[in-house]
Amino acid sequence: MKVLSYQIADSIDIRNFKSSFKAEVYFSDTDEAFYSTEANKFIYVFRYGVVSFLNFDAISISEFIRFIMPYCKNFSESKHSEEFEIETGAKDIRFGFNKIEIVQPNIDILRLIMMNVSQSVALDYYYELTNKLLLETNLQTQYLEQRGKLNISGIKLKKYIGRTLNLKSIITENLYIFDSPPETWEDEDLNKIDIGLKRTFDLQVRFRNIQESLSIIKENFELFKDIMQYRSSNFLELIVILLILIEVINLVIDKIK
Repeated sequence: MKVLSYQIADSIDIRNFKSSFKAEVYFSDTDEAFYSTEANKFIYVFRYGVVSFLNFDAISISEFIRFIMPYCKNFSESKHSEEFEIETGAKDIRFGFNKIEIVQPNIDILRLIMMNVSQSVALDYYYELTNKLLLETNLQTQYLEQRGKLNISGIKLKKYIGRTLNLKSIITENLYIFDSPPETWEDEDLNKIDIGLKRTFDLQVRFRNIQESLSIIKENFELFKDIMQYRSSNFLELIVILLILIEVINLVIDKIK
């Protein structure tokens, strides 16, 4: 059995999608929808822009993605993806490289696996967005180190700060993706699978790295803003001094006359 998960957009309108997609719903809420379309074929749709497929071929996946496209915000053709194998008939639960061995599949286990694979894809996507911001920040810090000044306008700096805050907000909204489903609290096998998959995909470590990078970016942009405000303050002080000097000169000229 094969799981394929794709990050296809910034977000998906789950409510409107559910009203138009006709398939057997196993679980759904405002953030996700899990469907059984045929025997041993499942689709999992997440608000944070990820769709996951179990036992679907490439053609069926493409058809579904075309169907869901109108419900996507900022749809992306260059999709982040993750592939994960599920082997059944094992004597015990085992984790390997890009695969899990389980004793007997059931719908709750399959859903949990698809959820964790999807979380991993989402983290890849957030890492890429964060890394782009970090690279842009590093260019400015290098320029500041070499030239002793910033190579950025006030408007552009505000846009960078806005992008950073927006990305932090998006990730914060989706923090729930790292919470274990309630079913894992009552089922020992589900709990073991959930813990093992989070460890296999390094979900917590990767999430902390993203948060730390965003904090560094925000601190750098705040520093840039302070430097620009200081520069503007000095410029205004210079203008005031010049105006005072001109006024003094005018007074001296008037007295001479």
